[in-house]
Formats: sequence, C-alpha cells, structure tokens
Amino acid sequence: MIDAAQDPAYGVEIVAVGADRDGIEGLARAERHDISTFVLPVSVYPDRSAWDAALADTVAIFEPDLVVLAGFMKLTGPAFLARFGGRTLNTHPALSPAFPGMHGPRDALAYGVKVTGATLFVVDEGVDTGPIVAQVAVPVLDDDDEASLHERIKTSERQMLVEWVGTLARHDFHLDDRAVRLGGAAE
Repeated sequence: MIDAAQDPAYGVEIVAVGADRDGIEGLARAERHDISTFVLPVSVYPDRSAWDAALADTVAIFEPDLVVLAGFMKLTGPAFLARFGGRTLNTHPALSPAFPGMHGPRDALAYGVKVTGATLFVVDEGVDTGPIVAQVAVPVLDDDDEASLHERIKTSERQMLVEWVGTLARHDFHLDDRAVRLGGAAE
C-alpha cells in the first residue's frame, strides 16, 4: 500500500502505521517514507481491555477514514470497534467463512480442499466473521505444504488488499446488512 499510495490516482494517503511490537519491516518502510508510526505492546497494559482502549485512542490521533489491520495478529475489542467499527478492514488467509482463526492454510490442507484463498473483510466482534469486501482464490497444489500454500496465499492477499483499499477509498462504501456496497449509503 505504501508503494501504491505514492500515486495520487490511488486515492489513499497513509496517515500512520502501527504495530504491537518493534522491529518489523512495516514500521521501517513507513519511516523511510516519512509516515508516522507507533508501537503499542500489549504487555505494557494491565489487560487486553486497557490495550484496546489505548489502541483506539492512539489511532484516533491520526483521524483515519479507514483502518487496515494488515498483518496485525491481534483482535480488536469493544473500545476500538466503538470508534472504528464499520471502517476497519482485515484479511484472512482462507475463503471465509471457511477455516477461521490463525491457521487457515493448515486447516485447508487438512480438510483436503482443492481451492482456498484470502478474504478481505470489515472487522466485527468475531474472529474472521465480518462482512466480506473481496476474496481471491488460490489453488491447492498436490505438493503444497503449509508454508508453500501460505506464501502463495499471501501474494494474492496483498494484491487484493492494495486493490480494494484503493477502490474503497476512491468510491467509499457502506454496509447493507452483511453486504459491502460501493458508494454512499442509500437514503
């Protein structure tokens, strides 16, 4: 997204990049592009609720129109969703609703599916259960193991994420029950 956002036609200005730990490439890339960064380790807060509230407060400082949790392996909670619900996106390395949770590629292989993929969704209170924005299919090859399948999924997932964040930013979107629709909400 950082590369895509260099083109004004993409329609996205990245206002900040955050993480729950130091030393990750996403933070370094953001800093190289003069994008604000922040780190909020869960361990410095008394509990997950306090961390969730601090995350919401920190993100609010940057006044984002859209929040993207790419690679962010933590669930947001009620305080965060109260402020950014309906405009927070995440990806999952499976074709939701199949194989939710942290092990989508492993679970797809164990089940023996022939096609898996990635899902971009609007974050809700569940685990990988939010309204689906987009999906991309990835074939499961006979010689795949978890690592090889996950790498191919991540490649497709990144392309989908970049494409759809730009699309959503340029055209806005709204939720119609569980359907994600481009354009402003119907009157």
